[in-house]
Amino acid sequence: MVPKKRIDEILDGYDLEGLTIATLCSHSSLQIFHGARKLGFKTAGLTISHDTRYYDAFPLAKPDKIFRYRDFDDMEARVGELHDENAIIIPHGSFVEYMGPGRFEDYPVPAYGNKAVLQWESDRAMEREWLTSAGIEMPRLISDAREIAEPVMVKYHGAKGGRGFFIAKDYPDYKTAVDNTQPHTIQEYCLGTRYYLHFFYSPFKRDGYQIKRGGALELMSIDRRDESNIDELYKMGSVDDARGYGLNPTFVVTGNIPVVIRESLLPKAFDMAERAVERSYELFGGMWGPFCLETIVNDQLKFKVFEISTRIVAGTNPFISGSPYSDMVHPGMSTGARIAREIRDAVDAGNLRDLMT
Repeated sequence: MVPKKRIDEILDGYDLEGLTIATLCSHSSLQIFHGARKLGFKTAGLTISHDTRYYDAFPLAKPDKIFRYRDFDDMEARVGELHDENAIIIPHGSFVEYMGPGRFEDYPVPAYGNKAVLQWESDRAMEREWLTSAGIEMPRLISDAREIAEPVMVKYHGAKGGRGFFIAKDYPDYKTAVDNTQPHTIQEYCLGTRYYLHFFYSPFKRDGYQIKRGGALELMSIDRRDESNIDELYKMGSVDDARGYGLNPTFVVTGNIPVVIRESLLPKAFDMAERAVERSYELFGGMWGPFCLETIVNDQLKFKVFEISTRIVAGTNPFISGSPYSDMVHPGMSTGARIAREIRDAVDAGNLRDLMT
């Protein structure tokens, strides 16, 4: 990872009155650029292969500049262009997945958040160690595939938008579908409702929901996911019936649906989020900014967290004008704008270094 001293040196050379918010043209970039512009920042889109013409349809979210690269080698070779723009990178799922966590950590441009968190997120064994050691309940792990005696969920490492996940009901089912060349985990399949809780942690905020180490947690929004083709397979009868037609269930996320959960679940949600943040400081120096707890709630109203995403997630995109939750904290504010607000406040307070790695 780029030494923190090097990132601080780059920031020392920046004109803090002319900062540019930059990210890869994908995932939640519309929201990030829109929020940055609302807070008075210049914006820059980075692209290798993405079609960027669609930005013309959304002028309030169109980046001021677009940097086009042949590949990630070219992006790294031309890093000086972003330094000249006083650029701060905002990581999101596609950016980290396409570039790779290790390569993203070595990219010598100041990035919002703690890059060290990405290894803990992308490795499912490390992620489980983090969450379970924080006292957060997760689906039971099956270490030996030959012991599968009930439905399980198999997940490959990394942020792939659900691509490659599958359900297996027994060991032969697992053997038929698994790609053993990719690292993966096997978890119990939990029956319940999936809710994706979008939090924001500010280490500087002195009001609101304070956590033990200081700073405040905010619940920005909640979503559910539309997934293809698992959400439509019921029309074929059972999963086994669908497989008889050569159709295998997949979990590729194609869209997001806004959700409000029953109020009695909110204390449990905040308790889990606080535990995750507190433990992150003990393990790897902290997690700040946006993160998402990906959960299942059963009919006993108990949460299980099956994953954590340690950056802005695409599930925040339905809330570009705010959500029922963020409207009670920052009316009309998206998660993208909340990131920009935190950076603006840090510039004004003289502690921008504390947010960048």
